[in-house]
Amino acid sequence: MDVLVNSIDVRDLLSSPDLLDSPSSPLSAPDLRLLITRLESHTLKIKSKVQSYLLSHHDDFSSLFSQSFDVVSRSEHLSGQVSELLNLISEHPIEAELSGIIKETVEKRSQVREKTELLELLGVVLELNDKLSTVKEDVRIGRIIEAAEGMKELKTALGIRNGDSAAEVVEGEPVVYGLLRNEWTQCFDEIQDLLLKFIEKAVQFEQETNIVHVKYLLTVNDIKGVELYTVFKAMDVLGVLDYGLAKVADLFTKYVTTPVIKCRSTPAFMEKIDQESGHILEAVLEMVPSADTESNGTDGETMYATIVQIIKFIYDSLCFKNGPWMRCFGRFTWPRMSELIISDFLSKVIPDDASKLAEFQKIRKLTSEFETNLKELMLIASSDIKDERLSKFADNVEVHFASRKKVEILAKARNLLLQSNFILSQEYVRPMGLNKEGIAEDFPNRIDLLFSSEKFMVSEAAIKLMELVHQTLKDVCLLPPTVGLEFYHAAKNALVLYEAVIPVKLERQLDSFNQAAVLIHNDCLYLSEESLGLAFEYRPFFPSSVKELSVFIDLAPRFQLMAEEVLQRQIQLVIYNLKEAIDAADGFQNTHQMKQFESAKFSVEQVAFIVEKVRIVWEPLLLPDIYEKGMSMVLEAVFSRIAKDILMLDDMAAEETLQLQTLIHLLFENLSSVVESLLAVGGRGKPQEAQRDTLTDFIPSLRKLRKLAELLDMPLKSITTAWESGELVECNFTLSELEDFIRSIFTDSPLRKECLLRINNSNDWEKEYTRKYQAKSTSWT
Repeated sequence: MDVLVNSIDVRDLLSSPDLLDSPSSPLSAPDLRLLITRLESHTLKIKSKVQSYLLSHHDDFSSLFSQSFDVVSRSEHLSGQVSELLNLISEHPIEAELSGIIKETVEKRSQVREKTELLELLGVVLELNDKLSTVKEDVRIGRIIEAAEGMKELKTALGIRNGDSAAEVVEGEPVVYGLLRNEWTQCFDEIQDLLLKFIEKAVQFEQETNIVHVKYLLTVNDIKGVELYTVFKAMDVLGVLDYGLAKVADLFTKYVTTPVIKCRSTPAFMEKIDQESGHILEAVLEMVPSADTESNGTDGETMYATIVQIIKFIYDSLCFKNGPWMRCFGRFTWPRMSELIISDFLSKVIPDDASKLAEFQKIRKLTSEFETNLKELMLIASSDIKDERLSKFADNVEVHFASRKKVEILAKARNLLLQSNFILSQEYVRPMGLNKEGIAEDFPNRIDLLFSSEKFMVSEAAIKLMELVHQTLKDVCLLPPTVGLEFYHAAKNALVLYEAVIPVKLERQLDSFNQAAVLIHNDCLYLSEESLGLAFEYRPFFPSSVKELSVFIDLAPRFQLMAEEVLQRQIQLVIYNLKEAIDAADGFQNTHQMKQFESAKFSVEQVAFIVEKVRIVWEPLLLPDIYEKGMSMVLEAVFSRIAKDILMLDDMAAEETLQLQTLIHLLFENLSSVVESLLAVGGRGKPQEAQRDTLTDFIPSLRKLRKLAELLDMPLKSITTAWESGELVECNFTLSELEDFIRSIFTDSPLRKECLLRINNSNDWEKEYTRKYQAKSTSWT
């Protein structure tokens, strides 16, 4: 049959080779006829082969056709049967009956399954209940380890997890499980209470005699002969060992280890043995009062050895050399024990002097050996570095020493500031003209500024504070870097304490004018300059690491600013009081009337009294240049205010001008001592005329008020001439002030008009002097 399968290639039927090479070439008529003939011949061959193939496979084709006929026949028969079944069902419906039967079958099977599950649950519940009963019976007869193991199994079976409430209802769970869990909880509490009673019977502390009894055969609630090891084992299985050892550990810490650490007692050990059985019935630990408490507390060797003996007693007699039990005991005792050792021993033997730090190495070695012994006895974990608390403290002794000294330095600085007295007796307050060397010898509070040759008074607190700072910084130069850095911070913080403590301590004094405020101002200047000098004096000798971090220059501006704020606050308080006193003069109006004149005179006397009081307080205490500037500000406020009030008067009578002139002269007379003190301070080494020029530069209104007193009885033409010459402009009079002054004194007349016109035409003097005065004021400021 290959001929039927293979395709016919037309080119094979052609005889021309050209046609074979070029399939797209057109065929001629002879070629076409030849092709047709060959195709017909080829077709006949195919038919012949097909026929011969069919004849050779006749039996196979007959069998295939027979099987196909049988399949068709059976399909027709099955179709007929299905049709008969459908007809039968349609005539007699049974689907309802089948549905009922199926439903009933499902229900029966569900009931059978539920009953089976209930039977299985009932079996589990009965088994759990029997197990609980068995546990209770084991407890009753003293089989506490078996009871603890049974409770552990029941805990897993009932699905109780640590931290969960046994009474908690789980959704979809049988109620009986909740009841069983409640019963398990009750049983657990009973067993736990029983075990705790065994522990209380086993370990007893006699506070009066300082004796600890550890008994090994115990009887509780008619349960006799239970061994202590059995009790610990049951607690371990039940998971309440922590709970059971907590109270015992607390009592051991309170009545055993604490007295040893405080060097009040030493232990004595004893065991009671049953002569018949040879078993140990009881172990006794007696705390004997120590005879020599001082030697015990010097290096800690005795204390450490005693504690190791006590821990070994606990390891052997109480925890039965069981590592996990000992670790459990250690978790309750070691934190408190280590804190006691640090607070009552190690912290007290920290050297007070840096030279004794090397002597501490013996204690450091003993401490390390002590912790190693505790690791061998399993009180602390050998792998947990957190338990090495004592070694860490001892290793950081330099830090602790530095911290301790830092606290002492700051406490000392704070105490001397709080206990300081900023009140000077009268013998300390001397005029500035005294011999400086004599003053320095008589009064140690009068000191030299570091960057100035001037001497001035400071408080005793500032002097002692700087002495403390100097001593601390001297120690920094000799100490190791770690300790030195702490001392450096302590010295710097001690200075900052002044800024923090004094303004609060003397708040009331700073809110009023007094001597204490001036001393605070001087202290701040003193501390500012001393802070600048500390870096030059000590920094080159500091350890290199401290040298890199040390900074003192930042303190100087803080104290400088504080000094300025204190002084300005005092100046403003004085100026406020002076303004109130001047206000009592009622603007110096109607002074030609006796009552008004007396009131104005009293006001002037009050002003002079206040200024004189300021001079008495300031002059002996402040530096000369600060006194000069401060007093100049006060006098400028007085003179400018009085001149302003007088120049604002209108329509003055002749007698009134004379009275005003009298008041001005009275003011200058009463303030003569103040002005002389300013001349003495500001004009040192200068001729008298130069002294007066310096004074008028600082107090511009002084010249103005003096000239105003002259103008009050000066003729109009003389006033006009003085303006035209520039004299009044140099005294800081303005054109408007002079015009108003002339109108208030002189009546309207041709002469007054002429003079006012002349004054207006020559006001260039005012502009030029104002420009020069402003430039001078700016330079002075």
